[in-house]
Amino acid sequence: MPDEQESLFAAVDALLEEAAQDPLPHPDERKRLREAAGLSQDQIAKALSVRRETVTSWETGRTAPRAPKRAAYARLLEGLAALHPVNAVNAPAPEQPATTPPAPPTVNAVNAPAPEQPATPAPAPPTLNAVNAPTPAPPALPSTASTVNAVNAAAPEQPATPAPAPPTVNAVNAPTPAATPEPGSAHAPARAMGIAPRTSPRSGAKPRFREGAGRGSAPQGPTPKPTRTPTPLEGNGPLLVLDGTDKAYAASGLVLPLPPKAHTDLPTLIAWALGPDADLRSPRLHRNGKDGDPLLVLTAAATEALGLPPALEDRRTLRLPDDHPTLKLLSKGKWQLTRRGFGPWPRIYRPASPTTGRQCVQLAVLPWGALDARAWGEDTAGLPAPELAEVLTTYATRVLTPRGSTAVSGLELMTALRPPTRAARNPDTQVWESAPVPGSLLRPVDPAPPEAPDEHPVVAALYPRSHQRTPDEVLDEEAYDWIRDPQLLTDAECTRTHAVGIDVNMAFAAAANRLPVGLGPAVHVQGPRFDPKTPGCWLADLSALALDPRLPSPFTPTGRPPAGPAWYATPTLAYAQELGHPVQPTEAWLRPDNGPYLDAWYTRLRDAYVATMADLGVTSALPEPEFLAAMAELQECPDPVLKPVLSAIKSTVKGGIGKLRERPQGAAYRPGEPWPALERPTWRPDIRAAVISTARVNMHRKMNKLATAAGLYPVAVLSDCAVYLSDGPSPLDFLPRTPEGKPLPGGFRLGVSPGMVKHEGTQSLLWAVEMLDQGLNPARHIKGHDAAADGE
Repeated sequence: MPDEQESLFAAVDALLEEAAQDPLPHPDERKRLREAAGLSQDQIAKALSVRRETVTSWETGRTAPRAPKRAAYARLLEGLAALHPVNAVNAPAPEQPATTPPAPPTVNAVNAPAPEQPATPAPAPPTLNAVNAPTPAPPALPSTASTVNAVNAAAPEQPATPAPAPPTVNAVNAPTPAATPEPGSAHAPARAMGIAPRTSPRSGAKPRFREGAGRGSAPQGPTPKPTRTPTPLEGNGPLLVLDGTDKAYAASGLVLPLPPKAHTDLPTLIAWALGPDADLRSPRLHRNGKDGDPLLVLTAAATEALGLPPALEDRRTLRLPDDHPTLKLLSKGKWQLTRRGFGPWPRIYRPASPTTGRQCVQLAVLPWGALDARAWGEDTAGLPAPELAEVLTTYATRVLTPRGSTAVSGLELMTALRPPTRAARNPDTQVWESAPVPGSLLRPVDPAPPEAPDEHPVVAALYPRSHQRTPDEVLDEEAYDWIRDPQLLTDAECTRTHAVGIDVNMAFAAAANRLPVGLGPAVHVQGPRFDPKTPGCWLADLSALALDPRLPSPFTPTGRPPAGPAWYATPTLAYAQELGHPVQPTEAWLRPDNGPYLDAWYTRLRDAYVATMADLGVTSALPEPEFLAAMAELQECPDPVLKPVLSAIKSTVKGGIGKLRERPQGAAYRPGEPWPALERPTWRPDIRAAVISTARVNMHRKMNKLATAAGLYPVAVLSDCAVYLSDGPSPLDFLPRTPEGKPLPGGFRLGVSPGMVKHEGTQSLLWAVEMLDQGLNPARHIKGHDAAADGE
């Protein structure tokens, strides 16, 4: 089994590489050395080309540096230790226990550290038989300890029950043992916490560092990497990854043998995947929904073994030609394809019958671009099969078994959580029938004319093909893309040194939370009375509302004030009313049948995001400085499983909202003709508009709060990212606080939850001003690259 052996060897090599990393002193010792040398964290960060928060994270022990910065950091600390060794003068005083210390243990070695004391009493205190051995304090709880017979040997664990006789100390200059505090106290035993006792280096000797050695109480060894929370799977999980051999890889290291010919014959592989030997299960997410289909992921080698081409020649349709031999094999086995054909995500099925029921398998063909690098990361599709199975299974159990791109999965998740129908017994006939599920989208509905994109048949019936619709004819609810006029920069702002970007976590998901959206068709109303609780779009004139030009207008995506009547979604008009503007719409398309359709979708994605961030070491319990340090460290995190999952979750949110208004595709399409997406109940541009409108309003509300309470105005906004000028490089340098030191209520708050913000990036003031002068958006490039082009 050479493949399995190679996999095991690779895992062992990874452990050896980790064990061979440059040793570092204990985190507390790192801080002591820096302070002893009179260096600041900013100086360390600048020398090592990292952020100040990263240095903070290293010194608190929350994270450890990785190569190549680890070697440089170790060299710095080694040099500082030679200049500022720990000695009797600067050594920290030992912590005193809250209770009377127990008796010291027996030590039979020179300078051997004292072992831990047991928590239970022993019948008698120990005796000291060593020259110059210190006299222990009278014990309150006498105890015993084991004997250590090696020089500098670590103390062994102590028994939980008392020993019959006390030990003796037979060492010269044996150190005074540390007293054992109360269990659960702030000074818990070092051994119980995985801490090694510290010994001072001899005068003039070059210190030797071991990871975890130093003062303070923190675990030994490298900072533990975040571990993924295991998710219990049904059967062998929802999917398998194939690598062209006679094996299939599932999550948690599970490897399944394929039946003969299955790795070279697609019909055989599909039949096996649906059978009990594969045991693939993807449980339904709603009691009225359906179980998910098994997913088979084909690597490049598996694609070749099954006789499929390495790439699709037809780049326009992205599907195999109808005369391909694989399609003939499937047809011979009475397998069918959905309307999208055999492309990167083909769905292969047999119609349901009374004996077999529904039979369907989903494929993902990696060499054909099934995993978009912008959503999953550049290297995910090339991961080894076991790691790729872990990535996709983690996503499947937290979000949904992938059924296409992350955008498709985001849309499918809505239906999986809110299925349109359920089985119900007819009270008259006692026959089971299909009945609607309350709060779901039951059937496709036509959009209101202002909501429809230009290609839609509704628009084609109203306007000539070349007609360019004006704001009073089309609903334009999009995300922000705004920059401030550089002439409006104040003298005080020009004295600042940095441009700092903050980004709202999962902004569209947060906007979807508790948002009422239309469930049925729109009703046209003339001269309506505005109701902020009724979803729909309204024709109103907001041009008379005067706003500070240093803030973007909340009513337009460009941030420029409206020039006359225009169509607005309900959240936008409700915000105008909140700002004190009299709202008097002249026309509306309203949806009286409405509800919080996206609530379950938001909850599922929020939980997936928060759980994945927690597995990466970023939790809601972190104070703001530690949160920033954790996020800075996360940018350099090489985790091959969790980072792709996190990226895919965020792409699922944005892509799912975008799919609510999927535009026609293909060169053969002619404007005015219906396209396949219109047949979905989830083709709902009005819901998309409501979500984006809410996200933009939420953004403006917080920016307005900072402006009125602290005189802070952004210089650029792009979707969910705002850039402010600051006297320092961190969001903490400009985000205002209350007199109690808490975040400003109603403003931006740092944290991991959806709707809170994180540090997006920092550049210099000069850089930001040059961007503004060129008409470019600093928020787009604040991370050093085009965030929008990279799918962010």
